[in-house]
Amino acid sequence: MTGSRRRAEGEPICLAGPRAEKTISLALQGGGAHGAFTWGVLDALLEDGRLAIEAISGASAGAMNAIVLTDGWEIGGPDGAREHLQRFWQRVSVDGALLPVQRHLFDRLFSQWYVHGTPTQLWLDSWVRTFSPYETNPLDINPLRELLEELIDFDRVRACRETKLFVSATNVWTGKVRIFDQAELTAAHLLASACLPTIFQAVEIEGEPYWDGGYVSNPPLFPLFYETVTDDILLVQINPLERRVTPRTATEIQNRLTEIAFNTNLLGELRAIDFAARLIEAGKLSTDRYKHVLMHRISGGAELDAFNASSRLNATWSFFSELMELGRAAAQAWLAEHYEAIGTRGTLDLRTAYT
Repeated sequence: MTGSRRRAEGEPICLAGPRAEKTISLALQGGGAHGAFTWGVLDALLEDGRLAIEAISGASAGAMNAIVLTDGWEIGGPDGAREHLQRFWQRVSVDGALLPVQRHLFDRLFSQWYVHGTPTQLWLDSWVRTFSPYETNPLDINPLRELLEELIDFDRVRACRETKLFVSATNVWTGKVRIFDQAELTAAHLLASACLPTIFQAVEIEGEPYWDGGYVSNPPLFPLFYETVTDDILLVQINPLERRVTPRTATEIQNRLTEIAFNTNLLGELRAIDFAARLIEAGKLSTDRYKHVLMHRISGGAELDAFNASSRLNATWSFFSELMELGRAAAQAWLAEHYEAIGTRGTLDLRTAYT
């Protein structure tokens, strides 16, 4: 099923509820606790029910949202996916059994950004920047490992044939992106996609070390060019491209550098999509060989950008709930304005986005 047509024989199977008439692929950015905004977007899309999902790509928190959604869908369809996402974010926010140092590691898992806060937090931040995780965390404690293994049935995720999943990680040796596809996904692959090198030891997969996928592909778009039928890609963006404030403190400078780094590859892919689209429209490339990608985007806009970078460390349930409602509202507004365009034209002004 592509565009506004109902599924025809021979077309790809998707995550599709009974009301689905159009198909998209999802590209989910990572960005720490702000991934709860993406949870809200997904909740609204699932509740609306008019969109089938052919594929999902993600990095870090985006990858977690993708896997949790798929596992929940396998349990109970759209409602099961919504319940599973809520369960995941509740468990991430509430874990009173952790020791203070473990709690700090768990909070920091969601971000590469440094936090403004108490003297204890500042001391811990200085500590992890001075010493490597091989010194400060020799046992490689990662509270998320047990949570993922408890909540997600990776055998069930790998067996799902209704969607395609792509998770990015950064190969430490080569500096290149590695895309893990659905057939190979385990908890280790998600931990690799969210591995912050200042907090956790690199995650070894097939004998090679990996760090957070956000450094080189946040989120990966290119698998959605080559591995899907639908032309429509919906990007859920949680890292601001612009901040009209000049950072002046060391923390502000580091935060902005990280935001820029986490968006660089995305801008390159948007530029490539626009270039290919112009060649196709000019008749210089054939759609028989090249996909005419129709890009769409949901972002938190000024409301999400108003939260400073260090808020990606805020793992309280009240903050997650606030972001989730913001994501729901953004998705509902996007559907109201752009649903009819799906399958016909892109709604993201690519040139404005990358220039």
